[in-house]
Parts: sequence; C-alpha cells; structure tokens
Amino acid sequence: MKTFHTASLADQVFEKLESDIIHGVYARGEVLTELKLVEQLGVSRTPIREALRRLEQERLIEDTPKGSVVLGITPDDLLDIMNIREQIECLAAYYACINMTPEGLKEMEEIVDLQDFYFSKWDTDRLRQADDRFHDIICQLSQRNVIRDTLVPLHRKTRRYRKTAIQNKDRAVLSLQEHRAIFNAMKEGDPEKAKEVMQAHIAKAKKHMLEGL
Repeated sequence: MKTFHTASLADQVFEKLESDIIHGVYARGEVLTELKLVEQLGVSRTPIREALRRLEQERLIEDTPKGSVVLGITPDDLLDIMNIREQIECLAAYYACINMTPEGLKEMEEIVDLQDFYFSKWDTDRLRQADDRFHDIICQLSQRNVIRDTLVPLHRKTRRYRKTAIQNKDRAVLSLQEHRAIFNAMKEGDPEKAKEVMQAHIAKAKKHMLEGL
C-alpha cells in the first residue's frame, strides 16, 4: 500500500496517478473508479476525486458513466507536445539568458557536470532526473510565468519518452552535448544563440521520440 503524507494529499495522489498513466502502468482504455483507487492507494475518496478532476483537465482521462477512462499520451499528443515545446522552449532559453543570475548559472553548470558524471557511470535513472532539472531550471530562470506554466506540465507528459531516449547511448551523448551548448550560450550572455541551440535541441529530441514510436 502506498503511504502518503497528509499535506497536499490530493497533489500527491494526482502526481502518482499522472506518473502511472504517462508511464503506462494504467493502459489506454482502462477504467479507473474511485473505489478501485481507494483500495490501491489507501486514501479516502476526497483526494482521489480531486486528483481525477485534475487528470480530466489535463486530458489524461475521460469521465464516463462506467468511470474514468484512461486516455494517456497518444502519438498525435506527443507530436503536438513536441511541436509546442519546439516553439516555446527556445523562448524560455532566451529569457533565461537575459535574466540569468550568478546563482542560476552556477546551478546550470552543476547540472550539466552531473549529467556528464552520470553518463560516465551509465546511471540512466539519475541521468533522466538531471535532464528534468536542466529543463525545469531554464523555465524557472526565464522568470516568465506563462512560459513556465505551459512547459512544466509538458515536460512531465514526455518523461516516459525522454527516459527511453536517454537509454539510447548515441542519443544520450548528443543530448549532453546539446545541453552543454545551451549552457555555454547562456554563460556567454548570448540570448539569440541560446534560443537557437535550444530550438535545435528540441527538434532533434522530437525526431528521435517520434522515430521511436
């Protein structure tokens, strides 16, 4: 039985169910009921009901008379998500470069150094976690709320496919080189270059993910 803390219980249930749907624990077409989830997660109906409402808003499930039907992420969804990321994530890099702080630059450097270290150990779990941190810190450093609020949920929705990409050594090494190029552009204080290399990075990631399907 999964143990949850009382604080932000609905948030924790949402994050658990969202992750399980994205990673295929619940298959597309599977029906989720409140009773089933109460038994599986060991929490009351109230946080589950709230989590299901949020999952429906995220278009990961659909409410039906039989219960909540899992929609998951379809190939068309993935294409749309990556097209949006390709157009917006470069803006996050642009503004992050403009609004960069010494502390932010130091944190970015620590992340890219950690990625190199985890790659040398071929620790794909921590490599994926560092990849998450890299993209999330750029959203944070951009100081653009709309951009951050748009991209962070999309990062979560592509986590399954990014993990698969990272497990491909050829793609992983190229991704690390691209991350280093993005960091170097920001270190140089060149927002246009940061925008350009980020857009190229997302375009290559999109191509690899779609080919993997």
